[in-house]
Amino acid sequence: MPDRRYLPRMSLRVECQPGYRGDPEPLAIWFGERRVAVRGIVDRWFGATQRWFKVDADDDQLYVLRHDEAEGQWELAALTRQSD
Repeated sequence: MPDRRYLPRMSLRVECQPGYRGDPEPLAIWFGERRVAVRGIVDRWFGATQRWFKVDADDDQLYVLRHDEAEGQWELAALTRQSD
């Protein structure tokens, strides 16, 4: 079973590329000076004003990112360590 950590709202910087319909999709996540590349989008879902992405990163973590479309803000919603 994966080790899940649910985090308080955490702001971060997300590098994006245009995805479906030209909407931003995460390409990399910046934690201060540390860049974590996104290897792939595992899942995505939508709310009224938010887009959510579960991404597989090159540090072997699964991150759940929330993008507030009205504010243009990205937040780290959850971190799931992948099983070996």
